[in-house]
Amino acid sequence: MTDHNGTTVTHRRYIPYSHAHYGGDLVDGAYGLGMFGDVATELCIITDGDEGLFASYADVQFKAPVKAGDVVEATATVVRTGRRSRTVEFTLSVVCRADPARGDSAASVLEEPIIATTATGTVVVP
Repeated sequence: MTDHNGTTVTHRRYIPYSHAHYGGDLVDGAYGLGMFGDVATELCIITDGDEGLFASYADVQFKAPVKAGDVVEATATVVRTGRRSRTVEFTLSVVCRADPARGDSAASVLEEPIIATTATGTVVVP
């Protein structure tokens, strides 16, 4: 069995305004969970040559709002390697945010990313 602990994958994505689901251009929490599924899939391909299956979340914490116009980064890191399972820690960070006070299309790179969502999950591979 190969130890994959520490293996990390990151995806970055712009969130279009068409994904705003609530007032204030808020995006639902499921958006970040979908990105966690995508980074977990790539992580399984890298570590095991298979897309794997997402088995469960042990913990999900919504820590800050995600808004349309944000650029977010989803990161997955293997923290435990079992025979067929991998425990993975996930983080969704906001790295850029729209700045409508400066103009309709204005946006800023954040000096410090905002941690929006964290989770721990389990994936299984054949």
